[in-house]
Amino acid sequence: MPYLARPRVRYRAAAALAALSILIGILVALPARAADVLLSQGKTATASSSENVVFGAASAVDGDPGTRWSSAFGDPQWIQVDLGTSSAVNQVQLSWEAAYATAFQIQTSTDGNTWTTINSTTNGAGGNQTLNVSGTGRYVRLVGTQRATQWGYSLWEFKVFGSTSGPGPGSGLLSYNKPGFASTQQSDGNCFECTPARAFDLDPASRWATATDSGWVDPGWIYVDLGATAQIDKVVLQWDPASAKSYQLQVSNDANNWSTIYSTTTGPGFKQTLTVSGTGRYVRMYGTERNSPYGYSLWEFQVYGTGGAPNTPPTPPADPANPPQLIWQDNFDTPAGAKPDATKWRADPGIGQNNELQVYTNNDNVQTDGQGHLVIEARRQETPGTACPIDPVSGKGVCQYTSGRINTGTKFDTTYGKVEARIKVPKDNGLWPAFWMMGSDFLTGRPWPYNGEIDIMEILGRETTKGYSTLHAPAYNGAGGYGGTYGLPGGADFANDFHTWTMLWNSTGITYQVDGTTVFTVDKAQLEATRGPWIYDHPFYLILNLAVGGDFPGPPNAATPFPSRMLVDYVRVYH
Repeated sequence: MPYLARPRVRYRAAAALAALSILIGILVALPARAADVLLSQGKTATASSSENVVFGAASAVDGDPGTRWSSAFGDPQWIQVDLGTSSAVNQVQLSWEAAYATAFQIQTSTDGNTWTTINSTTNGAGGNQTLNVSGTGRYVRLVGTQRATQWGYSLWEFKVFGSTSGPGPGSGLLSYNKPGFASTQQSDGNCFECTPARAFDLDPASRWATATDSGWVDPGWIYVDLGATAQIDKVVLQWDPASAKSYQLQVSNDANNWSTIYSTTTGPGFKQTLTVSGTGRYVRMYGTERNSPYGYSLWEFQVYGTGGAPNTPPTPPADPANPPQLIWQDNFDTPAGAKPDATKWRADPGIGQNNELQVYTNNDNVQTDGQGHLVIEARRQETPGTACPIDPVSGKGVCQYTSGRINTGTKFDTTYGKVEARIKVPKDNGLWPAFWMMGSDFLTGRPWPYNGEIDIMEILGRETTKGYSTLHAPAYNGAGGYGGTYGLPGGADFANDFHTWTMLWNSTGITYQVDGTTVFTVDKAQLEATRGPWIYDHPFYLILNLAVGGDFPGPPNAATPFPSRMLVDYVRVYH
């Protein structure tokens, strides 16, 4: 339940989702061998042709099973991926769309010109294919020579597994909190203090961007001073949508004379992990062509290797124990009329965000019922002297409703864990119950969405057969939040009974569950490769509230029952 704008989660047609679920299930059942590493995801991909701009080569290596590459309708056609460095290729996984190849070859190359065939198929059946191969090269290509249909060739996923030489012994992060320099920097309402230092601070919610003063222009560059000569073996770039299509990674000993150690003309943006080899005190990203009308912008520019004069980076938070241990709970076992436990909860009064129509009171609308439940009650109750959007029932701009919002800010927060609540939601137009979390740095002045938001449960009173779970961050928020929708078996109504919403959260991702059944998962690596930075490695606090009206649920009407109640049986946190 963001403080600014509501998400409208995008979802695909049910038939497409069902087909994709089958494809993904088959693919998961055919994993790479344990020693192999996925090398191709997020790397630069090119093709002989694309059916149109929607079905470009990059869509086959983006880690998103709902996007695909599709070629022109003719033979032969090919798609290739640049792994960034010479690699031992041990396995290739192909997830075909209906337009598949009956005859094709898998080939490797050291230079992208001379190719060696490591697999040849003349009786391809489409679907999902796992090919165990043996070859070496920086480039891996699929060449289709015979189509199974009148259409072209189309792949949901083209995955290459194997190993690279990787970072050398003792390699570590060299760029953390080192001085940064750039061609220009932005500082305005769209990107406040987006200085070079932001790219080297290990804060995935802050970024560097080129200035708009003279318009966004080419070239644009940023470099870091490692403090001493270093051997560079890896660079990680987490791009904002204002990314580079063509750029070089360069090293220098004097910040004047530069040597290129990596170059691309087909940069895909988002997150790129590049294995490189070079020596120098300074490392620069030199952009020459942009992927968008905007400038160049990086959330993170991380340089790894040996030497330099590195600062010790902060220790990452610990993942939860296995099994996790209960660290906080409230079962609301107090007499009827008791207010929330002040050692655990605080009231969050005031006028709501998102064009909501209620005023949150100072716990006047929140109490226990004596039967083990917390009750948050929305009432039709005017609050003189307040201003809300026009209420369609009364026609007034004075706030016509009251409700409750409580949180554990300043009382309790957590990084990672199992977070769950058993809740019964109300039903009817304009009601909007939610169980969610906010990054605790919001309370010390960091604005939304830079602090991060985790929505565990949201239900719209007008459609109580559907639940929402969503993440919000600077690169994806409001209407563009990263989330999923789900329902109960048989289309049952969430408002008819209590249900348990659970979030399992660690350093690699988030799993959302309802009544013990997984309904949506977030993989950190996939999120970073397809949408933007993961910003959920710091403390968050809990929030419960019942809103009335707003951009997402729409307004109440004359038939909406008041008072309406959200009942909470318990809230528990494990770590």
